[in-house]
Amino acid sequence: MELQARIERSWAGPTVDAEAVAAVLAGLDDGTLRVAEKRGEGPEGWVVHEWIKLAILLYFRSSPMRLGSWGDYHWHDKIPLKTDLARIRVVPPGTIRYGAHLEPGCVLMPGYVNVGARVGAGTMVDTWATVGSCAQVGAGVHLSGGVGIGGVLEPPSARPVIVEDGAFLGSRCIVVEGVVVGEEAVIGAGVTLTASTPILDVTGPVEVEHRGWVPPRSVVVPGMRPKRFPAGEYLLPAALIIGKRTASTDRKTSLNAVLREFALPV
Repeated sequence: MELQARIERSWAGPTVDAEAVAAVLAGLDDGTLRVAEKRGEGPEGWVVHEWIKLAILLYFRSSPMRLGSWGDYHWHDKIPLKTDLARIRVVPPGTIRYGAHLEPGCVLMPGYVNVGARVGAGTMVDTWATVGSCAQVGAGVHLSGGVGIGGVLEPPSARPVIVEDGAFLGSRCIVVEGVVVGEEAVIGAGVTLTASTPILDVTGPVEVEHRGWVPPRSVVVPGMRPKRFPAGEYLLPAALIIGKRTASTDRKTSLNAVLREFALPV
């Protein structure tokens, strides 16, 4: 509470409490702090700690540009790279910025994890996948090659992108604007999810529409939806929920069964 008060005073005042800001970044880096946490079910069950995002913004505001290097490679930035990599696997040139936390057993192929992000135990961040600033990715998740998990710092109150435990995101998926992907959901290759993307459950006799939320264990594929404009009718992107992963099998068996049953590309 004292640290939060110091950050909020810094945000409102003319000077930055550098010690408090550094403490928040260190807490994010070692995992004792996180931008958002789950306290209930559904997207509303996630609580965003706005003051932690304020601390990241203050860090950018107050930190000088500095030179960094990795072998023969040199860069110029405000945030150094993460160095505490003992309990995770990183395949070069996989990059993690200081202030991000990866739990034990994570694998980062040549991808990128930005400041404020958190990645749960045993999660795979595959080649060229990116985890944006403050995104929250759960345990046992698979982010396939080229997946783009969007970051958000402003406005500070905005919910980050959240991918809950056990989810599988196929190649080149894009998830942005605070969308929440529920536990053990399977997102087929090429699906784009934004806050305004219609997520349509078409498994029953009547279509059910969601926005910004993929219910747990949903199987989602790309779709299109007609919309009329003055110049005519056009198809706009949508996402279709075409089935569910079964709750009676473990995650790996369930995932393989889903991919076979629905012939999903990954």
